[in-house]
Amino acid sequence: MKFNRHISLLLLLPALLSSCESLDYSPGNQMSETTFWQTEDHARQAAIGLYAAMKANWCFGMEFTFDMCSDLADGVSPWADVSRGTSFASNSAGVQNHWQYLYELVHRCNTVIRNVAGMPVSEQTINYVTGEARFLRAMAYFRMLNCWGGVPYYDETCDINLEFANLQNKRCPADELRAHILDDLDKAIESLPVKWPDSDLGRATKGAAYALRGKVYLFNEEWEKAAADFEEVVYNRSENYGYALHADYNDLFRLYNGRTSNEMIFSIQSLDGNNAGYALDIVSYFGNKSTMRLIASNNIVPSVTLVDMYENLDGSPFNWDDLFPGFNNGGPELRRSLMCVAIDQGSTVVTSTLDCDTTKVMDAYRLRDPRLCLNVITPYSHYLGTDAGSVPMDKQFVLADASKGGAPMEAMAFMRNSEGWNSYFWRKWIPTGNLDGYWGEYNRTPYEFPLIRLGDVILMLAEAYNELGDTPKAMAEVNKIRRRVGMPELGSGPSWLAVDGQEEMRQRIVRERAFELAGEGQRYWDLRRWHMLESSVKDATDIFGDLMYTRTYQPRHELWPIPLVELDRNRNLIQNTGW
Repeated sequence: MKFNRHISLLLLLPALLSSCESLDYSPGNQMSETTFWQTEDHARQAAIGLYAAMKANWCFGMEFTFDMCSDLADGVSPWADVSRGTSFASNSAGVQNHWQYLYELVHRCNTVIRNVAGMPVSEQTINYVTGEARFLRAMAYFRMLNCWGGVPYYDETCDINLEFANLQNKRCPADELRAHILDDLDKAIESLPVKWPDSDLGRATKGAAYALRGKVYLFNEEWEKAAADFEEVVYNRSENYGYALHADYNDLFRLYNGRTSNEMIFSIQSLDGNNAGYALDIVSYFGNKSTMRLIASNNIVPSVTLVDMYENLDGSPFNWDDLFPGFNNGGPELRRSLMCVAIDQGSTVVTSTLDCDTTKVMDAYRLRDPRLCLNVITPYSHYLGTDAGSVPMDKQFVLADASKGGAPMEAMAFMRNSEGWNSYFWRKWIPTGNLDGYWGEYNRTPYEFPLIRLGDVILMLAEAYNELGDTPKAMAEVNKIRRRVGMPELGSGPSWLAVDGQEEMRQRIVRERAFELAGEGQRYWDLRRWHMLESSVKDATDIFGDLMYTRTYQPRHELWPIPLVELDRNRNLIQNTGW
């Protein structure tokens, strides 16, 4: 973890990227091209600057928030305009910020590639650091390709110090941009190590470059190439990468204080949930009002679509009508009568269960795929939250009928939604209590966050196999994921586990990726590449079916608009169709 503890050094690096001063006249205590780029330690510091840019919030540091742009989550921030399709336009702050921070990463990578090549250091150091820069540049351009299609391409021949005010490249065609991405990943695979020492945990590896290249191929429907790259890391074709599924699905998303997992292929490291550490701001978006009370405020919540998608424990499809006849078409009032209780005005106790059988309601969730209750806080379950002073406090999620009693208050025994929605809450990524004192800052969630993990790669390998016509091999890969959480294997036992051909397997993979990767930000990009974005868009409703907000779809939403400010800066840019 020492690699991440050196992040304070990166604060010096931006001077090399955007300084308007002559470097020959830089003060002696600042870096310049004549005093920097000289030693092994300088090369290491330059690499650290790349990862700092990568994990910035508007780059890849809020990857989990993209689920609110899909059918798996609803929310108010940070992608409300993209998610709802109502005010999504070229002046969107989120769209502009993502563009800006991705290019910040690109230009840092370019600076490193250009300068490290001529450093008086070992060839191994040059190869490793250059490989890291190429990997991260490929990752940034791949995201831009998915957001906007072709974008202006700048490589290491562009010196941002000299050309900052005159970046006027035209949009690179999508196929040409993809070729640049693949070229970077080819070279990263040649250069990067299979593993780093423990002190450098979190740096890009050969396996990460293979996995990302496979993903690029998969998104372009080059199934054979995708399968070959995924097989490389899943089956150790040419190296012993050492990746393995983490035995405990829940524990995989609670790695902190130096704990690691062989499932992580490339991840954002987090250190310390208090003032001195470096950790992602997950709780501000996924937390609830009982998480560090009054500060976190459930900006993003799991959708009803996600929850209803999870299968029963025996693998059969879940249907509310099986538990409560007439539930599906009964409307909000019927659902309230079946699911609500009354609590006292002080929000401390349940005063009456009314017509609600709380055990039956809890069974509707806990007798399902275990990932449901590991990912989502469901009605009448408990959650160990904290008060404003980060003292652990047990909370319960009740559906309270305010017309027959009080309303939940997070300062007391029951949880509430700050938007007034009767929604579910995330359990995945949300600290329990104060992690024995390790966590005390609401905006510093100290869990390691995967950008690429083995479970995701296995499911992508299954997809590639299926598209190549080998459905049995695809099924075998999906069953690895199901076995981990104790779900019955596809193709075994009852008829509802049978898979009748390639198309049914496609639908199984679509659902399995939702079950497995909820809360990790992958769904939005999946829906777009599957051409399922339009069919997935529907109004956001709560547990009872009441409208929370409307969502719309237009064909232009398949690609984001070029930010207006970028069109003003670069007159060679042409806007995407429809914007």
